Amino acid sequence: MKNIVVCLMPGAQFDKSTAGLLASARGLKGQLTVIVTGTAEDDTTASLANQADAVIVAEAVGLNEYQPELVLGVLQTVCSDLNPDIVLMAGDTYSQELTPRLAGRLGGVSAGDAQSLTLENDNLRITRSVYGGKAMAVVELRSTPAVVWVRARSFAPAAPRDSSGSIEKRTVELSGDAAKHVDATKIVERHEESSGTVRLEDAMVIVAGGRGLGGSEPFEELKSLAETMNAQQAASRAACDAGWVPPHWQVGQTGKKVAPELYVAIAISGASQHLMGIADAKVVTAINTDSDAPIFKHCQFGLVEDYKAVVGPLTERLKALLS
Repeated sequence: MKNIVVCLMPGAQFDKSTAGLLASARGLKGQLTVIVTGTAEDDTTASLANQADAVIVAEAVGLNEYQPELVLGVLQTVCSDLNPDIVLMAGDTYSQELTPRLAGRLGGVSAGDAQSLTLENDNLRITRSVYGGKAMAVVELRSTPAVVWVRARSFAPAAPRDSSGSIEKRTVELSGDAAKHVDATKIVERHEESSGTVRLEDAMVIVAGGRGLGGSEPFEELKSLAETMNAQQAASRAACDAGWVPPHWQVGQTGKKVAPELYVAIAISGASQHLMGIADAKVVTAINTDSDAPIFKHCQFGLVEDYKAVVGPLTERLKALLS
């Protein structure tokens, strides 16, 4: 039986992404331990224990928020004690940053953007998108531990186990290599921008705009539609690079990878890099004036029309129906 560890960053909550990550681990049928770095709410640890054999809340001096060297040192120390075969991490920016570094510290191998996980010849195999989402690659990791970050919401949450796992609070004191670089970085200022009621990765409905909108003002019109649909707003890279909307709205290969129930693409042509970011969306709809836009080959519903003739009437119609 494989010894599997799931690592969560400071401030982790038991949301849909975390539940899906644990489901991916449980599918490997091994002994599952969850490491939560920093403090965690009691209801969060209880929910984690319903999915895992053991939960370790690893606390350390100064670990009240994400600091890469400190979190890496804590994970290295606890994972070294557990000696896992497989280490799984989430698809957030912090986890992606630490995955290859943790693999190096543990003497293992790393990979990312896993959309499926299987065991073959006792080795972990992952499936992930390549060539901008145009093909899928199967990668076999033949060294241990295999440290992998999993694409958010690629796995459906699993039902709770019949019995809850143990919960342990552990104070970690770093020494040796784990402590060597802790003071190498220091957070001097933190600026938080509002991203809506939920993260894009967790959004059920997304309304996204692209280069074809022509500026920042049309995004206000899309905002009214998004609010009516109880959706989150997003954008293509072109719209973000132009400064029309914040960078954290970006969806695509170099932005957020999302998996909503409904993705509404407005004035987005559908380049392969953008399509890679919405590959896991359940339903994609598109509005574009170009009938040859690539987005129409990847959507379930499409309308060849100027967004100006559609968004306003659609918003008003939805408001009338919902009222």
